[in-house]
Amino acid sequence: MDPGRQAMIKGWKSPRKDRDRDITAPRYDSSNRITKTSRQPPAKDNVATAAAAADRYLTQDQQAEQFIADEDKFVLKQAKKKADIRVRERRAQPIDYLAFGLRFIDSDRDAFDNDDEDVEIDIPAPEAVLQSLNEAQLRELEEDIQSYHTLEHNSRNREYWTALLALCADRRQKLKPKGPEGRAVTSVASDVDRILSPKTLEQLEALEKQIKAKLQSNEPIDTDYWEELLKSLLVYKAKASLRKVCAAIKEARVEMLKARDPEKAEALAASDGFSSVVPGLAPAPTKAVARAVAATSQPSTSAPPPGTARFASAGNEDFSQATKALYDREVARGVGEGEEIFSAEEAVPGIQKPLWADKYRPRKPRYFNRVLMGYEWNKYNQTHYDHDNPPPKVVQGYRFNIFYPDLIDKTKAPTFKIIREHGRRKGESFAPAGKEDTCLIRFIAGPPYEDIAFRIVDREWDYSAKKERGFKSSFDKGILQLHFQFKKIYYRK
Repeated sequence: MDPGRQAMIKGWKSPRKDRDRDITAPRYDSSNRITKTSRQPPAKDNVATAAAAADRYLTQDQQAEQFIADEDKFVLKQAKKKADIRVRERRAQPIDYLAFGLRFIDSDRDAFDNDDEDVEIDIPAPEAVLQSLNEAQLRELEEDIQSYHTLEHNSRNREYWTALLALCADRRQKLKPKGPEGRAVTSVASDVDRILSPKTLEQLEALEKQIKAKLQSNEPIDTDYWEELLKSLLVYKAKASLRKVCAAIKEARVEMLKARDPEKAEALAASDGFSSVVPGLAPAPTKAVARAVAATSQPSTSAPPPGTARFASAGNEDFSQATKALYDREVARGVGEGEEIFSAEEAVPGIQKPLWADKYRPRKPRYFNRVLMGYEWNKYNQTHYDHDNPPPKVVQGYRFNIFYPDLIDKTKAPTFKIIREHGRRKGESFAPAGKEDTCLIRFIAGPPYEDIAFRIVDREWDYSAKKERGFKSSFDKGILQLHFQFKKIYYRK
């Protein structure tokens, strides 16, 4: 029995552990006692650290917003870079001149995209560019300006594009035939110009507040006159805002020229900073302007473009806002070197009315596809051609981008399958010498989207992802992307 317990039973005092303990009993060691620590409130520093860590983890919606923002930045950067190249090579479109002028004060521009010779290029004044265009060209330019305005986040750059949108719309309105009311307004236009043109941007903003207050008051006023004056004031306000940005551009160019050529810098400082003459505009390149493709899926009362008649009558295309946003973002990427727009849509074989057609209105998905073209330098081509006289380009792959933002069941990704007609199997060829077999690639999704098919060259795919344009098959943010190129065939002796 334990000596302490035995002593307690007999009425003795408990033996002292340091003197009367049983030498055969275990040694007491206070450092081996297990105790439960009391819970202490977290320190303020720990709370701040935890909050900072939580901020680093984004929700799914925040991740989606971040993805779209990064995508917009990339598209905007590429658009600016292409505009610079076209201006330097003297094949610029109106939107390129407007974007090129802004580059001298654009704080978001990559310094590696700068060229020392750019400062010496004569830039036409933005208003001169607008004055040189007809109504159809202005409509096209307005769409280009709207694309820049949507993608831009820099406040001064957005101010620039906002002013140009207002002036472009005003110029289009002036080119339209005027009715009796328009002629009446024109008769007092000189008075309006005399009142508003000398005013600064700040004075116009103050006058705008006064006119709006007068229109909202209960005073007996000529409402038509004051509304028309307010409409004119907004145009002059856009002009003043544009002058402010152009003055900053001129100042930046003068500073850059002082180190290179002081005489040119003085001449530029003495002028208004821009050329009044707009260089001859180059014809719009089919590859760079993707609106030509949009015509194949937009309803039109005129004759369809060549080769697209079989699509023009379709009336069930997807024109939702979500689809339009995805489509416009992909169009803004443009078409790279060695790529061409691909729209060889075919009828889906054996298509039947889907089972869900009574519940959901079927719609055809929109798409923006590219075909990869290039030269094949096999033994035959090396013998008969050279780089000055290259062989015909051949199809080297495809990049499909099909938009399904409104899928009912978003957990089931769209799929695709290859269809070979006439019982032909993979690896078999029915094509004559010098020709290539083709097949259909069919994209299948759930409601409310119909199946869609394209005719492609039937060759073996290269599934390597290491190459620049390697294989990619994904469905994310409502976009089905299928990118692949064909395996290269090497001939041996």
